[in-house]
Amino acid sequence: MIGLVLAMVWRRRGQAAALALLALLAVTAAVAAPAYLRSADRAVAAGQAASATTGERSVSLIKTEDDRVSAGSGGADNLSFTSIGPALLALPGFTDVYSAEFPTVGIEPDDHYRTRLVYRQDFCPHLTMVTGRCAVSVGEVVLGELTAKRLKVAAGDRITLSYAKFSPNPSTPVYFADGEQRSLTVAGTYTVPDPSARYWGTHGYFAADPGDRPGEPVFVAYATLTGMDHGSTLKSVDSTAGPNALDVDNLEAVRTSLAELKALTVKLGTSVTVRTELPNLFARVDSGRAAARLIVPVIAVPLVVLSCFVIFLAAGYGAEARRPELAVVALRGVRWWERWLLATGENLLAILAGAIVGCLTGQLLVNTMAAVLFPGVGAAAGFDSLRYAPFAALAALLAALLAQRRELFAPVAGLLRRVPGTRRRPPVLEIAAVLLAVVTGLQLSASGDPAGAGLFAPALIVFAVALVVARAVLPVVTRLSAAALRRGHLGPALAGLRLSRRPGAAGLCALLVGAVGVATYAACAVDSGTQDRAVAAGLGTGAARVLEVESSTPGQLLAATRAVDPEGRFAMAVTRTPGNATGENPGLAVDSTRLAEVAIWPAGAGPTAQEVATALRPPAPDPILITGRDLSVETRASGTRTTAPLFLTVALTSVTGRGSVRVSLGEVGYGSSSYAQRVPICADTCRVDGFQFTSISNNIDVQGHVVVTRLGSINPRVDAVPAEQLADPARWRLPRFGTLAAERDGLGIDLRAPNGLGDTGAWLQPVDSPSPLPVVAAGPNRTSFTGLDGRATDATLVAELPAVPRLGIRASLIDLEYADRLATQSSPASNPEIWLSDAAPADVLDRVAAQGLVVTGDIRAGQVHDQLDKQGAGLALWFYVLAGCLAIALAAGALVLSAAVDSGRRAEDLTALRDQGLDRRSAGQAALWAYPMLVALSVLAGTGTGLAGYALTGWTLPLAGLDPPPLPLPLWPRPGVIALVAAAVLVVLVGVSLLTSRNPGKDNR
Repeated sequence: MIGLVLAMVWRRRGQAAALALLALLAVTAAVAAPAYLRSADRAVAAGQAASATTGERSVSLIKTEDDRVSAGSGGADNLSFTSIGPALLALPGFTDVYSAEFPTVGIEPDDHYRTRLVYRQDFCPHLTMVTGRCAVSVGEVVLGELTAKRLKVAAGDRITLSYAKFSPNPSTPVYFADGEQRSLTVAGTYTVPDPSARYWGTHGYFAADPGDRPGEPVFVAYATLTGMDHGSTLKSVDSTAGPNALDVDNLEAVRTSLAELKALTVKLGTSVTVRTELPNLFARVDSGRAAARLIVPVIAVPLVVLSCFVIFLAAGYGAEARRPELAVVALRGVRWWERWLLATGENLLAILAGAIVGCLTGQLLVNTMAAVLFPGVGAAAGFDSLRYAPFAALAALLAALLAQRRELFAPVAGLLRRVPGTRRRPPVLEIAAVLLAVVTGLQLSASGDPAGAGLFAPALIVFAVALVVARAVLPVVTRLSAAALRRGHLGPALAGLRLSRRPGAAGLCALLVGAVGVATYAACAVDSGTQDRAVAAGLGTGAARVLEVESSTPGQLLAATRAVDPEGRFAMAVTRTPGNATGENPGLAVDSTRLAEVAIWPAGAGPTAQEVATALRPPAPDPILITGRDLSVETRASGTRTTAPLFLTVALTSVTGRGSVRVSLGEVGYGSSSYAQRVPICADTCRVDGFQFTSISNNIDVQGHVVVTRLGSINPRVDAVPAEQLADPARWRLPRFGTLAAERDGLGIDLRAPNGLGDTGAWLQPVDSPSPLPVVAAGPNRTSFTGLDGRATDATLVAELPAVPRLGIRASLIDLEYADRLATQSSPASNPEIWLSDAAPADVLDRVAAQGLVVTGDIRAGQVHDQLDKQGAGLALWFYVLAGCLAIALAAGALVLSAAVDSGRRAEDLTALRDQGLDRRSAGQAALWAYPMLVALSVLAGTGTGLAGYALTGWTLPLAGLDPPPLPLPLWPRPGVIALVAAAVLVVLVGVSLLTSRNPGKDNR
């Protein structure tokens, strides 16, 4: 009996090979999903580790020890950090570096500043010596190149340093010597090839020091540092991850070791501090892996269901072709188990062979993808990816048995009929599929999480629609064929009638619709995810490149940025608004004159960047300027009360980026008074931000009449503010506590404050910016916001956006220069940044440094995009590409097998028709057009099915990660992409159908 089954397999080896190939694809799909997830886990961890900051790749133990106390204890301190620190750090794959430092004085001419004396283990290989050599002996030091030039010190010179303390007296914030002087030799001067190298840890050795001095510590050997008379020393051990320490296989061991380290330091009760950002890296890796584990199964389930459906259909075709053989077997009265073996053995052997090979193929396919997509990461070894292979093989076998159930139990007369019964079956399967799709879809909608029962919703929705569509398509084909027959188009009519009357045509149509639907669903997810990452990288960054700079005032930032880019082609100054008010959305203050050139703008409805720039910057009077560093103000006062004297302060901002200052002029004297004070930042030109009138008490009646008669420089050769500007009330604003009027010799100010001037006083400001300030907002907006000086500022909404660059769907946008002019004082800018476009020159960092700004961060949209591509969601979607290709391969295989089974019957039918007089051309059309017609209808219906399934369930996929940014992320794929995918699928399947539908030679005789 077994030999007979093998002979049957060999006799129909083409059909057996096709069925084995389909089984191979089914098991491949089941193996590929877990294998891909294992590779994606490794790729997520590797990608996040590669892009991690130094703090996220290191653990530091830090302690401040007073070596004088330790020395006096005679070594009794058995918890000395020098000995116990390295022993505590036992992280697998990490490398330890010991360091120590303390402040010194002796070479800086200004005692407000200290010199950092630093020892760091093996520091010499990480420095580039400009002159001399590195410090290797006791009593030698190396200085930074810029520091040596500033202090006029060269290699070979002698310097003197002493341990220093900072004065606890707030009135004298200076460093003073607190140790014996030590004479040291400058062995050489250095530069640092890579200040951001992980070797240097998170100590900020090379960040700019106070006083606009470069961050360049004095490096010494350990014996030199310990040999100096010193007290409190900051000691640390920095343990940095090696090349493979943060691989996914090692993460759990690192977590455990880190937790044990923290617990041990707490148990010891020492003052050792554990500083690390590793938990942030762990969180990103976990989030990426979790996102991948949600996304991949959503497409894996319909792919496996599709595979079983293909097996079911293919086995049914094979059993239908063998109906006469099975009838003979039944007629001979063989035993039931022999009949069962003869009916199913041929298909089961083919499926079993395909399933065994499919296990290997699935793993090899994923290994190949991992090698191409994740170079250097590799695929995880192990058999976990095969754990679903037996279930997939069993499902394929059950599908084959289910497909042959009629042939196993049908009577001999039924098997001998060439055409199965035409009685239309009730739509039980369709109804069940629709009900299951509704139930799982509701579960998915309620939870919003593609897990549990909701995991099956996309597959059930796609296949429920496919079954319903397939049941409705064939009657339509029958009517169209009858109409073509009446018009005399024999070829197309016979092709359509043959298709609609062919047993199993509805199942093949449902399979093709389902396969195209799965491919379309995958294409929708891939394109939506691609758009999401592009928006998060571009709009989320704000510009092609963002430079984060150290603290500066808005005026300094504006002046420096405009000096870097005088023509306004590639650079824009940006700061955050304070946002102190409750419920106030975050905001950006930008140099709107460059907005259209630099910012990445949200797509879709809403004004353009140029329209927003125009709305944010309506025409306004020029600012009131004074020239010269010697400020002069003259006033005439009357009506003031001696119990509530007035005091005058002038706020000024340098227009050349030297900063801002508030100049206190003192009490406003009765009658005429003159005030003069030197303001160094106004040596070039300053903008008048305003006059502030204050009183000694905040809750007593304040009144008085003050006339400002002159404003300018004390130097008579320098012009003062013109009288027409000074005396014009329209050029000034006094929002509270009084009124303005023009006087014959200046600007009159009537102050009236029955309850006092409050904490902020009365501000007289020039009208050099619009008020209320124009604001563009996304999301809920307010009629006021916190200005750059921390005060509530009136605003007027001039446009609405879908999103503000960098901040997202709930944020605001204002003009930085107007906001700075409107502020009563220029405080340090919040998160100062310089946004750059793609047109920025290669030396832009040098240009920024030349303006005195220190760059602390450099974010590029392209790099952010690359990082997003390496996160869980981006990596998971590559499996959707694989799933779409496998779905179309399954559809193509079903077409090949169907045509192979049908070829004999087709030849007989066409031969009979030719004998009845059918012409060769019509016979060829009838043979050739049937399957391409079915494919064309199925691709059209399958594309709609996939779109419907994605519309109902795609919104639950975490395509932008588990914690997506607050940006207008596209939820729908681009029509052009879907059209292109549908066209490609149509070309492939039509090509396969044409190749498998070629007319046998005898049909054309």
